[in-house]
Amino acid sequence: MSTGLEFRFDGGATWLDLLATRGRTFGARPVERLTSPTRLAEWLARCQLAPDQPPSAVDVRRATELRETLRSLALAAVSGAPAPAAAVADAARWAAGASQLRLVGGQLRREPPVSTDEALARIARQALEQLTGAERDQLVSCAEQDCRWVFLDPTNRRRWCPSPACASRGRVRALRARRKAPTPAPPPHPPTPAPP
Repeated sequence: MSTGLEFRFDGGATWLDLLATRGRTFGARPVERLTSPTRLAEWLARCQLAPDQPPSAVDVRRATELRETLRSLALAAVSGAPAPAAAVADAARWAAGASQLRLVGGQLRREPPVSTDEALARIARQALEQLTGAERDQLVSCAEQDCRWVFLDPTNRRRWCPSPACASRGRVRALRARRKAPTPAPPPHPPTPAPP
């Protein structure tokens, strides 16, 4: 049974999954999923970004700040609007703290981040690379106005995010709108020609 607090990992990239840690962001009752250091630690672990030092309450606040910074950049990219300058500067500052890739025992694996800040920096760097690269054109925003989650859609055919709830609500609303729409009057019949 769903509580609505489950983490989502179907956005196509870790930074997009970070955006999904707040659901129905633009609705009357947003759902915050990063509610504690324990929840942040769980989310980071599922993203293979568990830091050596466990997250603190300050880290939770910083993670939600980064999330909202990246959300504003993602929504601007999808709509074609100019990116907010303050958000660009903030994201660049975050990304600057990302460590360089180091091999672990000769394997292609990253060393775990030392701190939550370093984990968040890696996420910021991934976001900036995607927002400025070829995949930028694959970013879409969910059509549900209370959701508007940005996710990757390589097919360019999706209207709603991968959440079944958004697609279901959208389809029901579209059906109701069609039912309410007035039925167009049939075209007038042309006059019957008089017999010769």
